[in-house]
Amino acid sequence: MELRTVRYFVATVDAGSVSAAAAAVRVTQPALSRQLRQLERELGVDLFERSGGRLTLSPIGRALLPLARELLDRADALRLAATLHASGRLERITIGAPATTLADVVAPFITTLTAGDPTPAILTADRLTTTETLAIGAELAIGTATVRPPYRALPLAVLPVWAYVPPAHPWAGRTAVSLGELLEQPLVVPPETFTAREALDTAVAAAGLTYADLTEASDGTVAQALAAAGRGVAVVSDDPRFKLTPTAILADSSPPRVRLLAAWDTRHPAAGTLAAIAARLARYIVDRYGPDTAPATTRAPREQTKVRRGEHGPAVRSPFATPETD
Repeated sequence: MELRTVRYFVATVDAGSVSAAAAAVRVTQPALSRQLRQLERELGVDLFERSGGRLTLSPIGRALLPLARELLDRADALRLAATLHASGRLERITIGAPATTLADVVAPFITTLTAGDPTPAILTADRLTTTETLAIGAELAIGTATVRPPYRALPLAVLPVWAYVPPAHPWAGRTAVSLGELLEQPLVVPPETFTAREALDTAVAAAGLTYADLTEASDGTVAQALAAAGRGVAVVSDDPRFKLTPTAILADSSPPRVRLLAAWDTRHPAAGTLAAIAARLARYIVDRYGPDTAPATTRAPREQTKVRRGEHGPAVRSPFATPETD
């Protein structure tokens, strides 16, 4: 069975007669009639009832018509996908990242896509490495873990981990606090597998310090909700919520930071397109959060201290400068 004869069958139904269908598909009427007979022989059924020189769909023909249309649609989709891949273009792209990154970084970036860009699908990848995210179906994976060939990664940004407090908290008017001061407070943090928690644990270990009072929330949003309820200082990398005030965390050796990267498979037919989207995402993050968040390899020299404004909180100095502590 050839797709051409299936297309003739659908064209005949749509045109209403063999003569009209023959004109539409640009074949002679006798040739079209032969092709329809050939399709019926191959399927072993009568698609049409023939009476007085006219064709009408048989009950079997009516039952098979939706399947014939679906077959042709899938064939057209296959041709389009093959053409796009051959030219290095993408019609759709699956982006995988932790939930916080999807909400605060990827989703806002998606709003900047144009009609000519691939249509994005989202894959939540909490507790997975970048390589594992690619392995489960992401074409572009956003994470913190480095990758090895045949995968390639592009540094996206270095994002701060914030101490969030309610407006009435004594720290609400401060631009930064030291790590030592922070650890004296009751803290509300996400689980150990979250990037903000990993960054905080690393900074605490590097400073040779320990936690005094730690409450583990299910994620960054819940941690902020608990902080808003007065249960402690939320330490997360999320954008501020619940009218909390973000305060930078300073440390002598290694302040907590999340180093984001985008990774893709260099063997992908559209690897060039994936690399271009990753580069656009990197520029978007810097535009959204300020030049101080650019990876060290791409940061311009002698950048001035910028101000970062949270979605719901007041402006605060970038933690990559050296704000004065109160």
